[in-house]
Parts: sequence; structure tokens; C-alpha cells
Amino acid sequence: MYPVNDIKLQTGQLMPVVGLGTWQSNPGEVKVAIDAAIEAGYKHIDCAYIYGNEAEIGQAIHDNITRGKVKREDLFIVTKLWNTFHDPSLVEGACRGSLKALQLKYLDLYLIHWPMGFKEGKDPFPSDKTGKIIPSKHRFTETWKAMETLVDKGLVKAIGVSNFSIKQLQDILTMKGLKHKPVYNQVEINPYCANEKLLQFCKDKDIAVVAYAPLGSQARPWARPDDPVLIEDPLVVKTAEKYNKSPAQVLLRWGVQRGYAVIPKSASPDRIRANIQIFDFQLSESDMKAISSLDRGFRGFPSLESIDHPEYPFNDTESTNI
Repeated sequence: MYPVNDIKLQTGQLMPVVGLGTWQSNPGEVKVAIDAAIEAGYKHIDCAYIYGNEAEIGQAIHDNITRGKVKREDLFIVTKLWNTFHDPSLVEGACRGSLKALQLKYLDLYLIHWPMGFKEGKDPFPSDKTGKIIPSKHRFTETWKAMETLVDKGLVKAIGVSNFSIKQLQDILTMKGLKHKPVYNQVEINPYCANEKLLQFCKDKDIAVVAYAPLGSQARPWARPDDPVLIEDPLVVKTAEKYNKSPAQVLLRWGVQRGYAVIPKSASPDRIRANIQIFDFQLSESDMKAISSLDRGFRGFPSLESIDHPEYPFNDTESTNI
């Protein structure tokens, strides 16, 4: 097992800075991934309703707890409210559904997955005859009010957001009668998409940041042949050789040294173990700056289905480096 440093949230909770991402973990794979992660010392597991694998993750967590491999109170489990549940009347039911699938009595953190609400119903991507996403009538500020009740009822310990811009965070922080501030914003961050403005804003507001796609997510289904591959970048490879580490370990270390958590996804036990072995070295200031200079505002996750949505977050250029 490997030591994992923590980030202290506004609530006082300690969140491990390295977690396991579970997006694209197929049936059969995710159980192996959870088993390997817990064996290696991971406590932070990132999930989402839309990933379609909460039940298998829940069974794997349950089995590990039953076998005495880990205690529930030592785990930090995160999952997310999907866009078709933004109607305040649906929020608690969605949360309880995730709890049931995950076989948990409470969540350590529950997120609004995107600021974009979709029309409520069984179709996770409801669209009109032209293929354009049909928005929900409910704005995320209404959804946030319902999220707050989950904390009050003890279903979740804290609430946060994912893929929110600075402006959208401000819209929540300035809500009249706000009871529970967002403690966390999960966004795409890596050297090609450094998100410096958003990071600084969150730091100023005591909102923890967690980076998804910290390795560039070259396996994303919509990647184009000419997209840059971060993990093969010559500077990253050269830096890895300098420290006798893998390019992935260097990229994760770069993120942790910038002050946020990282949730690399993998279904390979070997890579899962390697991804947490980043606490026995430190990148020099010059190497940190060199890797940071790779920023090109490249987003691997544009959510193409939703670009026309009125709450699409990445059109807010004031929140980004683009």
C-alpha cells in the first residue's frame, strides 16, 4: 500500500488526492479495478450514474468491506447526478437510486455532473428532430436547493459540482438563502488544458478541485487521429526519464503539486498500482514550469452533444485559458 496525501474540504472531510476514475470501465473490468485499487491503498473512488456501472462498483466495495480489506469510514465515495434529474423533485430519488446501487447508506460527496439540465425522462440524451439536445426547464440553481436537502437528511456528507465555469460557480455562491456551499468542482485538467483561471478562483473560494482526464484520456471514443497525445509528448517523456518514472506518474505528480486531486481511470491492476506511486519524488520548480508551458487550451471533453445548450460551460472564455 502507498501513502496518499489528503485535501481538507470546507466540511472538514479529508479527500485523498489520488482517486480511481471509473468512466469507461466495462462490466467485469470495474470489479477487478476496484479490488486492485483498494489493495494498493486507494480510498477515493469516483463514480457517476451515467457511467452505468454503479451496481458493480457497489458490489466490489461491499465485498472488500465484508472481507475486511477496508472500512467504509475510510473510503471517500463520490457519484454524480445526471442531467435528466435536474428537476428538484427528482434529485432525492436519483441520489437514493445511486446509494442503492452502490450499497451505501451515505455518500461522501454528491455532484451535479454538468450545469446543463436535460429534459426529464428515460432517455439520457433527449433530442429533438434535428438532433439538438432538449434542455430542462430547471436551472442548476434550482437543482442546488434540492441538493442541499440531501446534506440535511444525512444522505450525503457534502455536495459539489462538475464541469462548472467560474460564472456558474458564482451563480451558486450568490444564491439567496444558500445553506451549503459547493465544496468541490471536478473538471478536465492536464498540461494541455491547465485551467489556471478556474483553479485560482476555486482556491480563493475554498472550493477543492479534482482533475479528470489528468493523463489526457487518449482512449476517449471521439478522439480524432490528429488530436495531440499528452502521454507521448516529448517533454513529458523526457521528464519521466529524468526521474525514472513513467509519463503517467509525472503527469499525476504535476497535478498534485499544483494543489488539486487527480482521478486517473484504469482497469489495469498494474497501472492502477503505478498511478498511486507518486509520493516518493517531487518535480523541480523548473520542470513544473516547463510542463505547464505545454498548455494549449485543448479540451478532450467538449461534450459535443450539448454545445448548443444554454448552460454549456466551456463557452465562458473568462473562466478558461482559451
